[in-house]
Amino acid sequence: MKILAIDTATSASSVALGDGDQLAAMSVRVDRRGHGSFLVPAVDFCFQSAGWRPPDIDVIAVDIGPGLFTGIRAGISTAQAIAAAVGAPMVAVSSLTALAVRAATGRRRIWPVVDIRRGQYATRPFRPVPGGVAPDGAAEIVSAEGLHNLLDSDAEDTLMVGDVEGLPAKTLRGLHQVKRGRPRYPSADVLLEIASFHAARGQYVRPEDVRPLYMREPDARINWTDFREEGMWPGAAE
Repeated sequence: MKILAIDTATSASSVALGDGDQLAAMSVRVDRRGHGSFLVPAVDFCFQSAGWRPPDIDVIAVDIGPGLFTGIRAGISTAQAIAAAVGAPMVAVSSLTALAVRAATGRRRIWPVVDIRRGQYATRPFRPVPGGVAPDGAAEIVSAEGLHNLLDSDAEDTLMVGDVEGLPAKTLRGLHQVKRGRPRYPSADVLLEIASFHAARGQYVRPEDVRPLYMREPDARINWTDFREEGMWPGAAE
């Protein structure tokens, strides 16, 4: 089962190829503004390194967010285009899930954190289970103070992963049951593991059904009511 994984939901962009969950090639770059320019060269590099061709791909996995709006859009659109070209099904993965899966803990409750800007953070609790992790609550958006309150109200020993370094210093003050850990960013090699799990169970998504998980309104919004006709771009010939 040959899988292409694309993760551009956060400041760390990555592309990976794997046979099942066995990594064949990978490319990574940390740059919060360089998702689009990274993707195509990274995909080409991985195919050349692995000696594969696009038609070899059986499944495409993509991180749908939450995270950076531009990165999420770039990753999903690229994954959808490749999936449509080669006729491959897709696996959609949340960045919070990808962080939790890679977190190294056997007993602590896991709180992955993704900085979605504007002083807001996406998070969701996970619990370690044999063979992986399981969601242990709903995903939500909180301020740094709200995150502190969530962790303070959790009586269990917890592990925070993700964008912890970017939090205000006072966020973790007094939280003695909280340990900070890795990873800081989700990555495509973790998507390979998750996609392999879903592929073995036939759990796919059609490319056209993949949707971004923004969890809040984008910084720039289009006023679709300005369009005179559905499907007509402004300035297009009538």
